[in-house]
Amino acid sequence: MSPRITARCHPALLDLLPPPVPAAKALPDWLREMPSEVPSETLGGALVRTLKHCPPFLDAMGHGVLIPLPCDLQMADGQLSWDWDMPATPDAPITRAPLGAHVPEQASGAPIDLDGRLAIKFTNYWTLETEPGWQLLFTHPLNRPDLPFQTLSGVVHSAGFGLGYVHFPAVWTDPGFTGTLPRGTPVAQVIAVPAEPPDLEIRAMTGDEIAHSRTIQEALQAERGVYRRSFRD
Repeated sequence: MSPRITARCHPALLDLLPPPVPAAKALPDWLREMPSEVPSETLGGALVRTLKHCPPFLDAMGHGVLIPLPCDLQMADGQLSWDWDMPATPDAPITRAPLGAHVPEQASGAPIDLDGRLAIKFTNYWTLETEPGWQLLFTHPLNRPDLPFQTLSGVVHSAGFGLGYVHFPAVWTDPGFTGTLPRGTPVAQVIAVPAEPPDLEIRAMTGDEIAHSRTIQEALQAERGVYRRSFRD
């Protein structure tokens, strides 16, 4: 049974904010538009299937929930700005700025080369809660190098912190980007994961397991779509 994620926002913002959305319903346009097959120069012009035929790639992109940018952001001359009339919430200490900043020194000692790039923090206006036994992995939208930033990953024990706000530190990775990052752009992907780490068993395959593994590999090579029909569930 899939875990439930409950997203809440302040009532003053409910009609203003784009809501979190299941990732499978917000796949990027480039994925829909990319070809299914292309000729390979390496293989002498033979047709090869693209990533559009790779279920693990697609399933990663469609897993969990995406948190959208609450308003347009403009980038010009290396500066980010916005024009957004967020109402005040006197009963709750919620920042009205959709974007914050980190000083570069906060990454000292980590293999994160800012090299003059912006270290930012996307403000999240949604609290996210899971059922007991689950926690939330927040990460960059998976397989989305087209976005001009890289959101850093983190895990939050959301069953107990369900009414706390989790914001998203990120590095602006595209110094040549100029223009508008539109409202609704996904800034983080949220995936529910078990709160307890898995047990790990390491051993050699048995003879029966080797034979079964070979059957799987031969089936995958023999026919398209076998993984989705036979093994995915």
